[in-house]
This record gives sequence, structure tokens and C-alpha cells, in this order.
Amino acid sequence: MKTNPFSRILAIVAITSVCVTGCNAPAQKQEIATEQVAAKPDMAAIKTEIQAIETEWANATTARDIDKVMALYADDAIEMADDEPMCVGKAAIRQVLLKSMKARKAGTTVSYETMDVYGDGDLVTEVGKTTVKDAAGNVVSTGKYMGIFEKRDGKFICIRDINNEDQKDK
Repeated sequence: MKTNPFSRILAIVAITSVCVTGCNAPAQKQEIATEQVAAKPDMAAIKTEIQAIETEWANATTARDIDKVMALYADDAIEMADDEPMCVGKAAIRQVLLKSMKARKAGTTVSYETMDVYGDGDLVTEVGKTTVKDAAGNVVSTGKYMGIFEKRDGKFICIRDINNEDQKDK
């Protein structure tokens, strides 16, 4: 039996192509899987970042520095404070926070503790608790909150905030 040299070359090229294609496919899938794992946000680092914002927020609230507090809100933020109607935008939020600051007794301190954060790294929901102490360091109020932070221009800013006080002991 006589074989055509062209057929033999064609067969070698076909076999080589199948081997090369088959050998490269798994490596490509491995690269994709590695990229997906690397893209997962570091929630512990984000929690630390959000806690730093909350510490800044607490210091500004304690000092009754409304401008510093307002700088932590996005222009389109929505605030849902305890015993208040929903506030949309910074002007409305400012009025509710000023009212709250004026109602708080002199010498009180406010602290916020970030309990948990979850999200995708650009949009993060925080769950936390609030503690207010009098000038002597006695706890006079506790509460809880949820904040939604969005990363804008490389930093987190509050776009939604809901908070309320715990029931006071009688």
C-alpha cells in the first residue's frame, strides 16, 4: 500500500493540533479560578476601615461638630433615625442631627462599635451598636444601627443610615 506524503503531513498536523489544544485548556481554566479567588474583598480590612469612620463619626458627634458629621454622608444619603421621619439629602439630615445633638446633655460621649460588615468591597453594609455615656462614664443609652457605605472616589461614604435606641430600663 502506497501512502501519499501529503496525507501523512496532514495527519501529523491534525494530531499535533489536538494535543496542543487539549493540553492548554486546563491551564486556562486554572487561571480563571485563580483570578476569581483573588477578587474576593478583604472584609476584615474593610471592617477596620469602617470602624475608623465610625470612630471619627463618634468623635465629631461628641464634639457636636455637625460639619464633620455631615462630611461622612453622601449628598444623596437617606437617614432613618429613631422617632423621626425619613430624611432624604444632607439638608434634611443636618436638621435632625442638630436636634439630636441639642437634646443630648452636656458632657456625654458617644461611641459606635462596628459588629459586622458584609458586601462586595464597593458597597458594604455595616451592623453596629451605639453607647452614650454621661460625664461620669455611666452608660445612659444604648442602641443599634445599620449603615450602607459605598466607595466613591476611593473612600467609603454613608449612603443609608438607620438607627434606634434600645428600650430604657424602668
